[in-house]
Amino acid sequence: MNVAVEQMEQVTPRPVKMALARGVRSKCPNCGKGSIFEKKLAVANECSECGEEFFHHRADDLPAYLNIFVVGHVVIGTMMAVMGSLALGLWPLTFLTVAIALVVSFLLMRPLKGLVVAAQWAFRMHGFGGQDD
Repeated sequence: MNVAVEQMEQVTPRPVKMALARGVRSKCPNCGKGSIFEKKLAVANECSECGEEFFHHRADDLPAYLNIFVVGHVVIGTMMAVMGSLALGLWPLTFLTVAIALVVSFLLMRPLKGLVVAAQWAFRMHGFGGQDD
């Protein structure tokens, strides 16, 4: 039997839904107690509670792309609803749209980055599985 197949058979699955929920809350996907972050958006090297290592994560651009996707849909939906129900001029609608986009974007940055790191942990990607890439 192939060595890679034998190693895959010995790996226990990780709880994906629980890990993703913990990641959205910026908690360690392993224990749910420690924080993934050491600063506002800087991922910690390891969990302060269980010692799970996070230094090899690769949450570079995906959180930003997810943020743009979600915020774009929220802003466009809100803008269309406001245009249809209120008689706002172009400038008030523009300011409202930009304000909503900024607020929602800032509120989603940390949860989305936590989600991406937790997904990498749950699926054993980028070194979270114990072996090198």
